[in-house]
Amino acid sequence: MIDPDHPFYRPLWRRLLIPVVCAAWAIFELVAGEPFWAVIVGALGIYATYKLFIEKRKPPVDRPADDEQE
Repeated sequence: MIDPDHPFYRPLWRRLLIPVVCAAWAIFELVAGEPFWAVIVGALGIYATYKLFIEKRKPPVDRPADDEQE
């Protein structure tokens, strides 16, 4: 679902913003008296945090350089 190697997730502020917004939304839902939606959004935030910060990424595959014969 989340590909942490995608260029969209390269800036740190985007990776931080996603879980923070999910946490804020979950708190809002709890305050509004909707625990079902708070759990759903909280779980999405936890998943995003895991995928973007905790899960070990595979090292990028080095492409072989073009052998230029001059």
